[in-house]
Amino acid sequence: MDDDPHLLPRLIERLEVRPMGSKEARELAEKEHYMHRRPQVSYAFGLYQDDAVVGVVTFGTPASRHLQMGACPSDPSLVIELNRAWVADHMPPNTGSWFISRTLKLIPPRIVVSYADTVQGHLGYQYRALNFRYAGWTDMERKTPRYDYIPADPTIHTRDAFRNGYKVKVRRRPKVKYWTATGTKTERRQLYDLSGWPSLDWHKLPPPTEHVHHPLTKEKQDAQHR
Repeated sequence: MDDDPHLLPRLIERLEVRPMGSKEARELAEKEHYMHRRPQVSYAFGLYQDDAVVGVVTFGTPASRHLQMGACPSDPSLVIELNRAWVADHMPPNTGSWFISRTLKLIPPRIVVSYADTVQGHLGYQYRALNFRYAGWTDMERKTPRYDYIPADPTIHTRDAFRNGYKVKVRRRPKVKYWTATGTKTERRQLYDLSGWPSLDWHKLPPPTEHVHHPLTKEKQDAQHR
């Protein structure tokens, strides 16, 4: 990747964000994203440089209904997940943030959740740059850590490994939780009020890279709220 900080502004006039078909987006995400799995897609966008695809962002219904209910108890259907974001390695710094910020303006009013995977060394600096709200980490209310079963067959998802055969189990590391809202200023304000996820202070409660039990009472959430 070219580290010239002035390169992106010079490239912007050659970059275009366009809606992308679900099939193409799933295939591209499977090929290029580190997870190498096809995501569920409700909205997909491609980043094009002179008509060549150099990025993809997809949004879809979260796999967990419990997640949706937690993020918006009164109307879980308003919750979607930013589940894949990929930009070609040769693109300059901040291209990913620039790309995502434009896709958020192209989807209807929704509460958008996303996760930074600490296993991959991600803590979510890109989401912070995009002014996403920080909601802590997965399993922070749980006293004991969870374990993942690593399948013997790499094509099998970890959640199916226990039933289909696994080669090892590993302690699950937390993912950092972020969320934002889309729509007009008024619509975003309404969605912020509906959200069941907290808005925490990263500096007061930094995310861990190993399981940490930290239950959030209503009082703690209020104290942490920005």
